[in-house]
Amino acid sequence: MNIIDLHCDVLYKLWETKGKLDFQDAKELDVNMQRLKKGKVKVQCFAIFISPELKAEEKWQAALDQVDYFYTEVLGKNKDMKQIKTWTDINRLQPHEIGALLTLEGVDCIGNDLHKLNILFHLGVLSVGLTWNNANLAADGVGEPRGTGLTMFGKEIVQINNRKKVFTDVSHLSEWAFWDVIAIANYPIASHSNAKAICNHRRNLTDQQAMAIFQKNSMVHVVYYPEFVTQKEQATITDLIRHIDHFCSLGGVGQIGFGSDFDGISSHILGLENASKQQNLINELLKYYSEDQVRGFAGENFLRMIKKYRFAL
Repeated sequence: MNIIDLHCDVLYKLWETKGKLDFQDAKELDVNMQRLKKGKVKVQCFAIFISPELKAEEKWQAALDQVDYFYTEVLGKNKDMKQIKTWTDINRLQPHEIGALLTLEGVDCIGNDLHKLNILFHLGVLSVGLTWNNANLAADGVGEPRGTGLTMFGKEIVQINNRKKVFTDVSHLSEWAFWDVIAIANYPIASHSNAKAICNHRRNLTDQQAMAIFQKNSMVHVVYYPEFVTQKEQATITDLIRHIDHFCSLGGVGQIGFGSDFDGISSHILGLENASKQQNLINELLKYYSEDQVRGFAGENFLRMIKKYRFAL
């Protein structure tokens, strides 16, 4: 069963190791070409993530370096990997091809320069998260004790996303900032978040947040990091399915997807150690849900959503 995965951090790993890892088959990468094929991942989102520890003047170059690795290492050396620049490109993928697209995890790299954001759009970014866990010029993340909402600059970015038909990703936002986004975003999305009712972690969503996303006809993509699943070093696929069950109980059965966070996590769910194991999740879900529902979770919910948003015409 083909899968659409809304989040991984391969580009950061390639940047961190100065491109020394081979995207084709490096065992150090949770997501590589061989593992994507084995796991039947049809579309993979690749996040541009900039460490908050970098100096401000280094962040833009780090973002461009990661985009370069996307073009040279992910696309350039793998003829079966095709860039998704518009959502209609998914429909053009051949059976042997895998779609790859860029997302932005935190706008720290642009400073206060919207021209840089436009450059990232031109390079293919289709989803923008305003923050990682830290605060920046756009908003507070979940790790900022102040916990306030969007700045005027952050609201301007959301309005630009609306005009460009680009997703505004809420996964790392403070709760106040989340509600600011919900109030003004036409296309909010949670690329990698779980249910706080099941695992009380600051990165997870309350029931009210999840239902607000569903009411906007958008989606929550469950994340595979054990700390967000059980708050322990180890978790099972059954533990992850509890989050899916809970979102379904809130009315989201048609609005759930996957956002693995592979290569951005320090531990793994048993049986979901890398992209090659994605079908283990599918097989387990088929024990509890109909085939149509599981196909929805795997990717068809997402395809229906972008059609509903008139992204794919």
